[in-house]
Amino acid sequence: MAWLLAMTCAVAIAQQTLDADYRITGREVLAAFEPQRQVLQTSSAVILQGRKEIGYGVVISPDGHILVKASDVESLKDIDVMIDQTRYKGAKLLAVDPAWDVGLLKIEASGLVPVRYARSSALPQGTWVVANGATSRTQRRALAGIISAKAREIPPSGGYVLGLMLDEKEVGKIQEVTEGMGAERAGLLKGDRLVKIGDQAIETIEQIEKLSEILQKQQKNSQVEVTVLRGKERQQAVVALSSRDEMASYEGNRNDQMSGEYSIRRSRFPRVIQHDILGNRYITGGPLLNLDGLCVGMNIARATRAESFAIPVEELQEIAKRLLASQP
Repeated sequence: MAWLLAMTCAVAIAQQTLDADYRITGREVLAAFEPQRQVLQTSSAVILQGRKEIGYGVVISPDGHILVKASDVESLKDIDVMIDQTRYKGAKLLAVDPAWDVGLLKIEASGLVPVRYARSSALPQGTWVVANGATSRTQRRALAGIISAKAREIPPSGGYVLGLMLDEKEVGKIQEVTEGMGAERAGLLKGDRLVKIGDQAIETIEQIEKLSEILQKQQKNSQVEVTVLRGKERQQAVVALSSRDEMASYEGNRNDQMSGEYSIRRSRFPRVIQHDILGNRYITGGPLLNLDGLCVGMNIARATRAESFAIPVEELQEIAKRLLASQP
């Protein structure tokens, strides 16, 4: 009887194991997206600094205009671009749209193949989409995934915070202090109990929620006085507020080894479409394609292990038109 049970379990496990070639990043699956890969090969740009791959771009004109994620390139002095198998040196950043974190690069080129825009980004959840994966010396690699949420705004990440997490069961008890944030710099410790912020006592969950709303409206580098109970002793500290974007960056770094790096800016976008294509922050900047090889958006942020954001094609075309029109 034992051998029969063991055999049944082995068969069940075997049935649940998918051959590597047929997993979402496997050779057989990626081969199905070869037409889209060819579009990426000619109409997406690899942004390089020396040998380091910084990210991707969207080719929008035959004479060398490329849309990129601005925050990835603004601080770079020397930018090279590879399109298909040709490397172009000395790309220039001409203009930036800070609201969308999009920049306009220009290279000296002719005869490039711009992306073809889709009519709409209104794709049902579960629709297949394709984007750049890692790049070999000469070849783009395609990665596939699905639209995983409806288009929506990604607002500012909630204003400013103390840089700590509170216990959900014990009111005011500090469960965790975020490394590098204001609470840590002020000397607050895990296990302290927050009893007062400014003049407001902390006695109920409702009071904490109200204070969170107040903190979110503060300005960066504002300071607040807090009182904590450490054992039986009351202690006061002045905490410099940190932005939620900064806190999210620190929290994300803890998962980097497991999940790949997230984008530093992953909020404050007027509207995005969301997909689940695997990767890290360096897959951003390039086009997001539908199965017809048409551009439905531009990848702008790797937000979490399972979420990436893309600017919808409708807004992307407006951004491109505006940035091009700004040039003399």
